[in-house]
Amino acid sequence: MNEIFTQAITVFFGFFAIMNPIANTAVFASLVGNKRRTEQVKIATKALLVTFCIIVAFSILGKAIFNLFGITLPALRITGGILVFLVGYQMLTGDGSELHSAAQNDDSDSDIAVSPLAVPLLAGPGTIATAMNYSATADMWGIAMTLLVFAFLCVITFFCFIFSSQILTLIGKSGLSIVTRLMGLILAVIGTQMLIIGITDIIKGPLLN
Repeated sequence: MNEIFTQAITVFFGFFAIMNPIANTAVFASLVGNKRRTEQVKIATKALLVTFCIIVAFSILGKAIFNLFGITLPALRITGGILVFLVGYQMLTGDGSELHSAAQNDDSDSDIAVSPLAVPLLAGPGTIATAMNYSATADMWGIAMTLLVFAFLCVITFFCFIFSSQILTLIGKSGLSIVTRLMGLILAVIGTQMLIIGITDIIKGPLLN
């Protein structure tokens, strides 16, 4: 039981850091802050449903995708680790992820619930790589636990979006900066750990799917 709880906590904080609900709340507010409350709820709901469906697809089909494209688990961990580290580093240094910046600057007439909120803001490459990394070596129950934790995080993100104005007023710009840098540090560490595991797998033996 303790092992399952520990794994659930690890998965939660991994997803929490890469999705960064607090920082994304500021992006959400900047995109839809001028819309009516009902419209904000509709957009937040659609964005998170699309995000969840994308992560479910990559979590369940992860192994099939590996076999289809000849991808190995160490390759995913190394690539995903580098990607997650770079996003974390940008957040840690205060530059912000390029994907997050692009989302904030997107003023097109497209459905913002799908793009840029769902993709690439919430279900970006880093989130997808993290989901596939957690699910690639897990059994059915491990995948179910990963998706359950991610669903819980989506609920948290939903309420952060809905109460975005109150949250941003409460924490202020300095608080948002601190949270963003803290999440960046956690992401950088997670990315480094993924990279270490991937390199270790290569050293220990042949590249196996």
